[in-house]
Amino acid sequence: MSNPSSSTLPVAVRDLTVAYREEPVLWDIDLDVPPATLMAIVGPNGAGKSTLIKTILGLIEPAAGEVSIFGGTIQEQRRRVGYVPQRGSVDWDFPTNALDVVMMGTYGRLGWFRRPGRGEQAEARQALGDVGMEEFAQRQISQLSGGQQQRVFLARALVQDADIYFMDEPLQGVDATTERAIMSVLRTLRERGRTVVVVHHDLETVAEYFDRVMLLNVRKIAEGPVAEVFTEENLRRTYGGRFALLQAAPVR
Repeated sequence: MSNPSSSTLPVAVRDLTVAYREEPVLWDIDLDVPPATLMAIVGPNGAGKSTLIKTILGLIEPAAGEVSIFGGTIQEQRRRVGYVPQRGSVDWDFPTNALDVVMMGTYGRLGWFRRPGRGEQAEARQALGDVGMEEFAQRQISQLSGGQQQRVFLARALVQDADIYFMDEPLQGVDATTERAIMSVLRTLRERGRTVVVVHHDLETVAEYFDRVMLLNVRKIAEGPVAEVFTEENLRRTYGGRFALLQAAPVR
């Protein structure tokens, strides 16, 4: 990789550019994510937030630049990575129950020819318990509320036992109880030395929930500890004229 220090970082992004039909969606992004961190990616609609994490995950091909995960490619390090997509991108009518969805998180380490057994089922039940959903283990996912579905997807990521997690709007549209439950799990992951990168929309909770923040609007506006970069000046640079319409307290 171009930067020797990237070998020790959960994520290192260098000169990353992504374009759709030759229109830049992300432009010349550099990003280092340190270990044991809760990081938010914040910016207006169309800023490239989801595109950034999908590119890091290898789901979108960049036009230029490179990404390393613990010093390797995403293909080499995939088992160390967990991903919670946007709830709206999932077919919730698929006929399966919550326990089976969570056990899908074990498939990566089982390989093609092993099926989940009692051990994996116990792990899945434990993960459902961790997110307050154990009593819904046999419930069809289509019968769950939006917040409950989000908790199930979080449990699926937990059984992967990853070193870094990417979560795309995990708090979008959930109730206050689910939001508190999700944040409790994310803080526990950080305490265990894991790294969590979250696409986040609510400016009011950034300072309360996260250690670091990246402000993004096609280009990286600022990135670093929340206390240093989550300022009114940087938010105005990120959101432009729309910032006056946002309730952005507390900012410094």
